[in-house]
Amino acid sequence: MLQLVTDWDDESIETDFDLIRSMVAAAGRPMSFSLSQTAANPDRFRKALGFLEEANAEGHRLRAQVAARGIGILLGLDLTLNPFVSNAAYQEIAHLPLAERARRMQDPETRRRILEIGIVKNPALIGGQFLDRIEIMFELGDEPDYEPDISQTLARRSAAAGVDPTELIYDILVKDGGRGMIYQPFTNYVNGSLDGAYDQLAHEFAIPGLSDGGAHVGTICDGSFPTTLMQHWVRDRDGQRLSLEFVVARQARATAEAVGFLDRGLLAPGYKADLNVIDFDGLRLHKPEVHHDLPAGGRRLLQRADGYLHTVVSGAETYRSGEATGALPGRLVRGGRPGPA
Repeated sequence: MLQLVTDWDDESIETDFDLIRSMVAAAGRPMSFSLSQTAANPDRFRKALGFLEEANAEGHRLRAQVAARGIGILLGLDLTLNPFVSNAAYQEIAHLPLAERARRMQDPETRRRILEIGIVKNPALIGGQFLDRIEIMFELGDEPDYEPDISQTLARRSAAAGVDPTELIYDILVKDGGRGMIYQPFTNYVNGSLDGAYDQLAHEFAIPGLSDGGAHVGTICDGSFPTTLMQHWVRDRDGQRLSLEFVVARQARATAEAVGFLDRGLLAPGYKADLNVIDFDGLRLHKPEVHHDLPAGGRRLLQRADGYLHTVVSGAETYRSGEATGALPGRLVRGGRPGPA
């Protein structure tokens, strides 16, 4: 399967789709492209969806991969980025273990010196150019809210409290021994809602994707997108929702079909026995946690969820109530798979 990422600039969007048509026709393979809504041009994604409809009407196997929530980054003292990461006073203590660093940051003189310099943007770091965009920063609580009320931005909270926003950011980061986190969505969260994400998720030729679980692991934690689809979009959201049947069909069958795996994604005789048994009412995401379990002590963000009672792969139970059973029936799959006779 081919996958393409582009900014969908107004000046090049038609050229991009001409290229996509040519690539799909020449390769004879399905293709997907990443799509989200930007604040700078909130209606541009609709034009991309229009081209998507045209391409499929012409017989091309083309899908948009869309996100279940805002696409952005997490900021924290134990993460790759925080608003003070390039602050000279902070860098003096940046090498210390997390608990010691948080303790030092509560010292009045250290606090004064760091706040005196303030937030320092660093375009050399991925995401470092956005470290001062407090108007799209939110505190990430123990039960993460990925469609927070716009009144809860750190810019508005600090204004309401009559404090400098940099001080509020500082206080959040040193919480819980330095484990406080800030959520900064860049796309999809436009005008304080995920309405644009709804229009993408509900589109005929879109599939839920982009749930990155293996890159930028000290900055993002998007492997929980599938849980957000059920917990937020089906059960909890104020506003337009998606049906449970629709979400399961898109997450299971439609994504399998998109890459040519026609032997899975349905509960029917002859199909691969992969399934989850879920306590729908008990489904709940926890705040991401930092684990230093990569080679050389490298960090990564993990996020646990309640409500997954049983996970079955090829008929073998691999997880029970969120805990691994030790069964490892998964195998590498090369190429497409036909459906059962």
